[in-house]
Amino acid sequence: MTEILIGLALILLALFGAPLFTVIAAIALLSFHFAEIDTAAVIVELYRLASAPTLIAIPLFTFAGYVLAESKSPQRLVDLAKALFGWMPGGLAIVSLVTCAFFTAFTGASGVTIVALGGLLYPVLLKEGYPEKFSLGLLTSSGSLGLLFPPSLPIILYGLVANISIDQLFLAGILPGLLLIILLSAYSVRRGTVAAVPKTPFNWKNIFIAIKGSAWEIPLPFIIIGGIYSGFFTATEAAAVTAFYVLFIEVVVYRDLHLFKDVPRIMKESMLLVGAILIILGCAMGLTNYLIDEQIPMKILEFMRTFISSKIVFLMLLNLLLLIVGCMMDMFSAIIVVVPLIVPIAAEFGVDPVHLGIIFLANLEIGYFTPPVGLNLFISSFRFNKSVFKLYASALPFLIIYLIALMIITYVPDLSLWLVRVF
Repeated sequence: MTEILIGLALILLALFGAPLFTVIAAIALLSFHFAEIDTAAVIVELYRLASAPTLIAIPLFTFAGYVLAESKSPQRLVDLAKALFGWMPGGLAIVSLVTCAFFTAFTGASGVTIVALGGLLYPVLLKEGYPEKFSLGLLTSSGSLGLLFPPSLPIILYGLVANISIDQLFLAGILPGLLLIILLSAYSVRRGTVAAVPKTPFNWKNIFIAIKGSAWEIPLPFIIIGGIYSGFFTATEAAAVTAFYVLFIEVVVYRDLHLFKDVPRIMKESMLLVGAILIILGCAMGLTNYLIDEQIPMKILEFMRTFISSKIVFLMLLNLLLLIVGCMMDMFSAIIVVVPLIVPIAAEFGVDPVHLGIIFLANLEIGYFTPPVGLNLFISSFRFNKSVFKLYASALPFLIIYLIALMIITYVPDLSLWLVRVF
């Protein structure tokens, strides 16, 4: 009876806004206490986390993403993408997709992308003749678009929690991420044509000026991906190289940021996010220890076997569960809490662990703007000063496109695994 009352109290605390890590930590400590196991088991997981060699990649990539977002890189990259794609029907919408994907891949946080790029792209989209509803839906859904591309922070975190090669996950996310961009671009072309949006004439001079303006940012993806898969450096070393390179170009080359005025502030803001992730990660891994000791995943598996015998049905129910989790929890908490439970169950149904990671991340990417409580909906509501109910309607066509892509990603595993096999 005592355990039930404590459990209800913790649920109420979570509902009334208590920090998630405190609730998770309390559940872990109380669970070990009632099982008469030394609560030092929670601290053991914190120590193991601190000794993980890939852990350092998280703060370094996060810092690099924040530096880019705070500089004039968004404007330079928008100009480049507009010069390259502006001549197409729906060209500016495609520019928005590509630029948002680039920034989300580096920041790992869709809210940063919406805040940093929303104010830049939204008025331009309206000025070019795109409908308000389409523009709002495009930017709200694009906020999480780049999470499948390296060096996405959620990919690194998933690899740490699931104990899977981060290099393989980086490769596996490329084609599914491109699929999403292609489908969304096709829809943007159609809407641009219907709205008779004027095109930007193709001009080699403009392209040359744009390339010259962003010449130092363009090599970034090639440095990371090329460096890792050529064997020149590991994912952790790539994070260090990226952080130094980004800091150098924005402070020394472009001089967008002041070394002593801006950089300390950016370091503080980016490390607040990292600190929050690490606290949740440490507490959740302690709870995971208890769940594994009590064989909770195996009990869930036995229960599911009673009702589910097909891999196809399992994947369908998994997607439904993850969409709900994705709109109810932030991505980092969802990865840390849910992944240890589903990995052994998915293995029993024959789902490749790398493919599972891409399915998981694609679901949470969609969950960010899934009504009624997707985080991006509220960030966009604040950023663009629009009713959240208006954003529900604006995001719906994009949600349908994402769900179509999710079905392809889920039931065509080679889309995720082909590049992994090749390399």
